[in-house]
Amino acid sequence: MSDQDARFEDGREAPLNLGALDGDDLQVISSLAQDAVFPITEMKYDRKGRRFALLLNRFRWEDQGGTRHNPERVQAVLSFDNVLGVASQGIDRSDADMILSLLSVSFEAGDDGAGDILLTLAGDGGIRLSVEAIEVNLRDVTRPYTAPSKSTPKHDA
Repeated sequence: MSDQDARFEDGREAPLNLGALDGDDLQVISSLAQDAVFPITEMKYDRKGRRFALLLNRFRWEDQGGTRHNPERVQAVLSFDNVLGVASQGIDRSDADMILSLLSVSFEAGDDGAGDILLTLAGDGGIRLSVEAIEVNLRDVTRPYTAPSKSTPKHDA
């Protein structure tokens, strides 16, 4: 097998571009973004535009080409609209070298479609987005590349 990165065309797979407008949709995005890693510097909140976004290195859980190549990651943008506020816990935002790992994305409903989107991070960290309504997008923005670990993420039971 060559050391060249795989291409979407090789697996006849297209880059993801998914939206979520309710809790069920958000669970799908959460499963596809699980184990994504990102530098703390790739986390942005546009207060005026009411948008929060992350540039992730996402593990390609949906990849069916595991018999043809090593496990892959892809850079993706995970964006949240209708964001009224952002709070974090267990994250040292002054540490520009910090790498975060996303475990899950969930929703705690409030009144009239509003609520909180919770981004649970490895190491007891978390980000809480107060939202007017769920409007989330996960979009791959690069071609897949071989995961640096050349392995699939594993979790303790």
